[in-house]
Amino acid sequence: VQLQASGGGLVEAGGSLRLSCAASERPQSYTVGWFRQAPGKEREFVSAGKWSGGPIRYADSVKGRFTVSRDNAKNTVFLQLNSLKPEDTAVYYCALTRIVWSEIANQNRYTIWGQGTLVTVSS
Repeated sequence: VQLQASGGGLVEAGGSLRLSCAASERPQSYTVGWFRQAPGKEREFVSAGKWSGGPIRYADSVKGRFTVSRDNAKNTVFLQLNSLKPEDTAVYYCALTRIVWSEIANQNRYTIWGQGTLVTVSS
């Protein structure tokens, strides 16, 4: 399976973007995670959940502002970014893992990564 992330861009604070993570084939048994890496910082967890559906876990910093959705027919997962803040500026990555729920925030357990898409939020 290969992943292709897209949808990043430049947006003003308070604005919205929708990121896409398209898989080359349906990763039925995988968990898909979103991570981000801000300039000069380590990559951090944003959200994760089963590709096929079910509950989504969000980082506290994005809870209530970011939402994950899926289009199974297109093998695509979306990350809707609302009420964006300058501190949301980062390269956003999607990734796949087969680990258990308790470890889904651990980026080291993800084995398949997309190439990243840059989100820049101006103040």
